[in-house]
Amino acid sequence: MFEPKYISLYRTGELGERIEKAQGLLRECNICPRRCRVNRLENKLGVCKVGKLPKVASYNPHFGEESPLVGTHGSGTIFITSCNLGCVFCQNYDISHLGKGYEVSFKRFAEMMIELQDLGCHNINFVTPTHVVPHILEALSIAIREGLSIPLVYNTGGYDLVETLQLLEGIFDIYMPDFKFFDSDVAAKWCKTGDYPHVAMKAIREMHRQVGDLVVNDRGIAERGLIVRHLVMPHGLAGTRKVMQFLAKDISSNTYVNIMDQYHPCGLAHKYAEINRRIRDKEFEEALQIAHEEGISRLAD
Repeated sequence: MFEPKYISLYRTGELGERIEKAQGLLRECNICPRRCRVNRLENKLGVCKVGKLPKVASYNPHFGEESPLVGTHGSGTIFITSCNLGCVFCQNYDISHLGKGYEVSFKRFAEMMIELQDLGCHNINFVTPTHVVPHILEALSIAIREGLSIPLVYNTGGYDLVETLQLLEGIFDIYMPDFKFFDSDVAAKWCKTGDYPHVAMKAIREMHRQVGDLVVNDRGIAERGLIVRHLVMPHGLAGTRKVMQFLAKDISSNTYVNIMDQYHPCGLAHKYAEINRRIRDKEFEEALQIAHEEGISRLAD
């Protein structure tokens, strides 16, 4: 039977060492590429506006994720409040920008994981986890003692430090980053991070090094591996061809890629003419064709 690697790390004491290292990073916060250098252990707030304790917007079985995550009983999503990006078009704007959510103890955070497992969810799916990596590890230790034994999903915008990801090796079974933009100027305008493409490429390389291509069991449920999401934007702003080239040549032509067609103007997108519309069918069809042309062989249904 499948057993997540985090359980063996807990047994050997390695998880405890990782928790200590991660908590140390919060003293002068160096968790993500923002490097705010504030003492979050004293509830000093940086870009993410989350201090010593995690903040959660909601948690529930989710059936709108990729099919290898959803299966028959759903993906156990925990929506983390806030984000280290600044996407003006964010579809969860109230959570990522406006701070919708509530502070929870590590014990309660762990209980959420157990409740989702008890509901039959196939995995625990942390949405925007980058800024709360130490908090997740702290709560995970409690959840393991309470019987947690299903895969963990790191569902991220892709703006992650390799050094932080290295603390997660053997803990997260499935990495699911976005690759939003390939052009630095475009990224600076729409997600307020000009170094996003460079950071995302390094992060995705590290994620793939840790978990490899997506592996599913005989029921089609994901157990381990990389899933990459790419949101098609109006006017080709996402740089789809270069993103697919990178994934096929630098990562693996067998990378499981979800090219998403659900873009619609959210948040502050209505203020910008370039992105104040849904994508057209032709734009989505062209993105799929580009993926095939560049050698991506596993596209989500």
